Amino acid sequence: MLDVIEAVDWSAVPGPPDWYEPDRVATGLRALAGATNRVQAAEAGSLLGCGGIVHDHGGAVFPAAAAAAPLLLDIAQQGHPVAREAALGLLDEALSFRPRAGYERVRTPYGRSVRICCAIAHHLRARAAFLAGQGRAGKFLLADAAAHWRFDIQECVADGDGTAALGLLAGYLQGGVPHAAELHVDGSTALLGEVALVYPPVDGSLEACLRIIGRRPRELAAGATLLPAHCGE
Repeated sequence: MLDVIEAVDWSAVPGPPDWYEPDRVATGLRALAGATNRVQAAEAGSLLGCGGIVHDHGGAVFPAAAAAAPLLLDIAQQGHPVAREAALGLLDEALSFRPRAGYERVRTPYGRSVRICCAIAHHLRARAAFLAGQGRAGKFLLADAAAHWRFDIQECVADGDGTAALGLLAGYLQGGVPHAAELHVDGSTALLGEVALVYPPVDGSLEACLRIIGRRPRELAAGATLLPAHCGE
């Protein structure tokens, strides 16, 4: 785990220069990974929470939080119980705090300009089995992450004045009402004004169908990703 922490060039991760202190991130993650008592965990948490991945007094989250999220989850799974508690608390802050202007988005494998909260939610869902066993803290994290839904398009067919998109839905998207969404495809981002859930996932499957108004299938390539349009605002 320490090698993975050191492999990230935290100084190259953007952040508001008056708040973000990249030196705190690697130091704080290393300290939290090795913490075995509450004093050590609190000291590590202070490094990460006061200018590392978030600024807890200002209620701000930085892009570094998205890169640190899988490492915090590793610490929660492999570290001491006090380190686990601190890591889950930091993840809760990172998901709920607001980004500073100009530092709202991060690059991910499924989009070059994804909101920090949506990127963190993706990492949380990837550890759903672990988090579900962590009592209230884990269940609250998963519930909050569900609002940052993600839909991966697998196939599109024409449907009246729009498109029926078949794919995989992670998180919770309310049916019966229109939603604004961001379309991430081929490195670009576009706003979709009206997306509606037609067929939700059933029986534990992620397969679902969305209807997208005003867009033709050729505009919605297979492999594209839809995310909430107004997260983090």
